[in-house]
Amino acid sequence: MSSSVMLRRAPLLLALLCSPAFAQEEAEGDAPTNLDGVGRITVEAGYRLTSNATLYESWYGAKGPGAGLERAPESTGAPVGALTFAYAVSDLVELGLDLFGSAQNLRLTESLSDGTTVSRKVSTLSYGLLVGLRFQGVLDIGPQGLVPFVGLHTGPTVISSQREGSALQENVGQAWVGSLGATLRLSAKWGITAEYRLMFLRGPVESPDAAKFKGPFSFSNGGNWFSLGVTYTFPPDPSRPLPTF
Repeated sequence: MSSSVMLRRAPLLLALLCSPAFAQEEAEGDAPTNLDGVGRITVEAGYRLTSNATLYESWYGAKGPGAGLERAPESTGAPVGALTFAYAVSDLVELGLDLFGSAQNLRLTESLSDGTTVSRKVSTLSYGLLVGLRFQGVLDIGPQGLVPFVGLHTGPTVISSQREGSALQENVGQAWVGSLGATLRLSAKWGITAEYRLMFLRGPVESPDAAKFKGPFSFSNGGNWFSLGVTYTFPPDPSRPLPTF
């Protein structure tokens, strides 16, 4: 074969030789359809809707500090935030750790010794660590697939309240959480996560006169959580091949 023919066919030969490499690079740029070994970090922020009907009923009940008094305006929600570290131990099961926190201001009416009525602010705070399992899969929806999940979580939580002008009341409780959500994968590594959580968690509220009003009085820092966040995914394989000897 003459050199001129070889030169004319060189581009074609180069394309044939390089095509497997480009195909491999393109494949590595796709999000995996098998989730086994995939890790992720998710940062979420949102809002929770929490009914404190139990607290208000006991506080303003016949034997409560606010019996017969006009109720203060009720707060029904507060902002929440969560940071999740998770690893898929199989294609369907993911083990995760969640750091979370939420704060809310409530108001309760009480009567003073001189007969006057005041509405005091009650500042509440909760933060803790949850350990949980999520069951997940991949649907062929969106740029790189949709990953729906459902989970169950539990863990120690510090929950506290402080009535205006009174001492801090603090307790360590066990939070129980059910979750439902999905991650829309925009690329092989980045996605948008929407999640709903139902949390059960209660904390103490100080009585203005412990000898007279036994209580116990407690508030809810659980309720219905709605959040939106960003997810960064770690591929199951090393980013660089191991050296061979």
